[in-house]
Amino acid sequence: MSSTVTETAAGEKRPRPRPPAREQAPGGPLKWAFADCWTIVRRGLLHYRRQPSNIAWQLGFPVVSVLLFVYVFGSAMEGGADAYKSYAMPGMFAMTMAFGFMNTAMLIAIDKEHGITDRFRSMPMSPSAVVSGRGVSDLIGAALDLAVMAAIALIIGWRSDGSVLETAAAFVLLLWLRFALIWVGVVLGLLTPNQEAAGNLFAVAFPFGMVSSVFASPADMPGWLGSIAMWNPVSSTANAVRELFGNPGRLGDSWIEQHAMLMALVWPVVVTAVFLPLAVRKYQRLSL
Repeated sequence: MSSTVTETAAGEKRPRPRPPAREQAPGGPLKWAFADCWTIVRRGLLHYRRQPSNIAWQLGFPVVSVLLFVYVFGSAMEGGADAYKSYAMPGMFAMTMAFGFMNTAMLIAIDKEHGITDRFRSMPMSPSAVVSGRGVSDLIGAALDLAVMAAIALIIGWRSDGSVLETAAAFVLLLWLRFALIWVGVVLGLLTPNQEAAGNLFAVAFPFGMVSSVFASPADMPGWLGSIAMWNPVSSTANAVRELFGNPGRLGDSWIEQHAMLMALVWPVVVTAVFLPLAVRKYQRLSL
């Protein structure tokens, strides 16, 4: 056991100098918040390398989705699958981003169930690092999902008719939606008692992604269902990216549909403003 005092040459005992607290170190707490966040991000990225099955699932889901929704369902649409894919692909981009919060919730629940979250909380690390690190690593994974789905879309013949800047802005809007929903996933993951319960969140994600303008215009739905669909944040993002891609669909006369671009920016701000503080507060109040 190490001593907490030192002895001088004259035999005088003095307290051993302690290393400065992280808050008093150069750069202060902000520097350590970024450093701890990056440590969590690296941990999340290492899981992709050490658990290739996760990569296979993330890359396989877009492929199966395109085959199912474009070629199976699209063949029943007017004009067939070739005509339908110009409407469906932008919606599927948005749906993939919407369903992503399930992965976030599942990973958070696994860490909590295995005691990893408690271990993090016992360490001298920034209290926001686990939440922010999960957000950044999931956003990187979402960018990979989008890249894979865009490659698949190009292979089947879908093209963006917008300019380079408009196309880039569309993908930014998609990631902006995913960024907001990350915090929903974090909160749900912290609330669920175990991994099995987190898996049941698909019952929440499925109607959230499907009852929208992803595959059909809300104007073609029954009145009450169309109202729910048009006010779904996924619908605003899907309609906005269709406009930027130059693949506009049929929109109704409602205010929310006519201002899809504005709401594709506003909805994620609202969701983030509500769920990000909840995520940090819930993490900080977890019992050891």
